Amino acid sequence: MKYGFLAVLAGASILAANGAQAASADDLLKKNACTACHSIDKKMVGPAYKDVAAKYRGQAGVEAKLFEKVKKGGVGVWGQVPMPPNTAVKDDDIKTMVKYVLSLK
Repeated sequence: MKYGFLAVLAGASILAANGAQAASADDLLKKNACTACHSIDKKMVGPAYKDVAAKYRGQAGVEAKLFEKVKKGGVGVWGQVPMPPNTAVKDDDIKTMVKYVLSLK
């Protein structure tokens, strides 16, 4: 009986810990409406995430550069449609999303 209670308690702890984890990059991209203009492998209003990863692959300081682009917005690199600033998005969330996009092959 004592072991059964411990097993239930351990299971509840694991579920609570999983619920407290940060959202996945995919969830963050959806939550912050990035997917309204971007997709993983097709150009939409903005470039495909895989195209972004390919363009910047291996460049020094690229994470910081793209963080600034996402935070402040920009225009001209991928055409004349501007990307609006995302000042309300948490910095840690932007970093997670940028790392994810750069990891795509």
